[in-house]
Amino acid sequence: MIFITLIASILIAGVSIYQFNKEAKDYHQDRLERKENAIKEHISYILATTTYPMGTENLPLIFRDRIHELANIHSLEINIYDLDGKLLKSSKAAFSVDTINSHIPENILRVIRSTAEKRYVDLRTSPEGKKFRSSFSYLKDTKFKPLGILNLPYIEDDGYYERERNNFMMRFFQVYSFMLLISIIIAYFLSSYITKSIKEISDRLKETRLSETNEKLDMGDTPQEISLLVDAYNNLVEDLDESAAKLAQSEREQAWREMAKQVAHEIKNPLTPMRLTVQSFQRKFNPDDPAIRQKIDEYSKTLIQQIDTMSAVASAFSSFASMPAQQNETLNIVKIVQLALEIFNEHYITFRTDEPYIVTRMDRTQLIRIITNLVKNAIQAIPADEQNPMVEVHVYKENSCAKITVKDNGSGISVEDKNRIFEPKFTTKTSGMGLGLGIIKNIVENYNGTITFESEAGKGTTFMVSLPIVNPDNLTN
Repeated sequence: MIFITLIASILIAGVSIYQFNKEAKDYHQDRLERKENAIKEHISYILATTTYPMGTENLPLIFRDRIHELANIHSLEINIYDLDGKLLKSSKAAFSVDTINSHIPENILRVIRSTAEKRYVDLRTSPEGKKFRSSFSYLKDTKFKPLGILNLPYIEDDGYYERERNNFMMRFFQVYSFMLLISIIIAYFLSSYITKSIKEISDRLKETRLSETNEKLDMGDTPQEISLLVDAYNNLVEDLDESAAKLAQSEREQAWREMAKQVAHEIKNPLTPMRLTVQSFQRKFNPDDPAIRQKIDEYSKTLIQQIDTMSAVASAFSSFASMPAQQNETLNIVKIVQLALEIFNEHYITFRTDEPYIVTRMDRTQLIRIITNLVKNAIQAIPADEQNPMVEVHVYKENSCAKITVKDNGSGISVEDKNRIFEPKFTTKTSGMGLGLGIIKNIVENYNGTITFESEAGKGTTFMVSLPIVNPDNLTN
């Protein structure tokens, strides 16, 4: 609105100035023509009543005294030239005649002779900056024969029009200044009204959440554009609620699928050591062995421990809890790791430790799960044609942490797979669901520990688990 008001004021001011200048020009042009016609009629009367013979050479005699009378009556300077452009008589004082052009320029004579009206008006500006017109036309006798050339110099006095123009521009500036002020006020309140509605919609958009209930807007009577925007927002809220419901249903279904995979993986973990234990018991069973009862007790404890793990998984799944529930206790890591390795029959698995007691506080079953999963992955990473397979488990203490490393000389991990090795459902094996390392990472991090690895393709991989240690006086056997 402000811009339109400014443009309108500039256009109107320009048109007004142009109109004033055009009116002044038309006024002077018409005034000169009227005076010229009046003077010619007066001159015709003088020529008709003169006693001098009619001729160009007698014009100075005819108008010797009458030219000053004409100039006074019509308030205009009068000059009379012969047909060749030579000055014959002028109404100016004798001492001023020398300042008048004694000859009409040749180009003006040519124009006068060539035009049908036998008339020409020369427009000029004086050295003082004043505009003036100079009219040249033929003087004719009673028989319309040319006698001479009449010249009427006319100075354009624009003082009146300049005053009128200045007064108009002053009033125009005052009126448009007031209009501009009104436009600014109207624009301010109008923009405030519009932006208030838009700001409310903007605030609602910022508060819109997929996981929350979003309310529709009801802004009453608003401009059409704002109403369209409100309708679009309300439609968006409806679509968002529908999408949220579908997303929630999809997330629930996905959660069930992930839980089913995790349950299957958690149940599969204990089955492997149980199978290995039974096979080992079957292979090494000797009824005449004096330590047969002790071995049966160890095998039974291992089976019962894995069965308890599966029972915990089933209980956790049935109650929608995390699998399995943690039963923290103070443990000797060295002993638990040794116990976990007993289920493996591979001869190339070695274990070493720097000291007999390294104590931490965590769930015994989950620690065994960490070791068995890492060792099993190490075994599976070794190619079948490897001449000297090696899996080395090392337990040691470093500063205030217990360190467990599982090193193999398998095929290693490729560079592109290193960043994804702990991702759920990612696996480089032809079997399995890829949940093992992701679950182990969550278990370790739940106990404020870390798990990292170093690997070189074709040479092997080393997984490093770090767990906080506690005072060995609290050791649980």
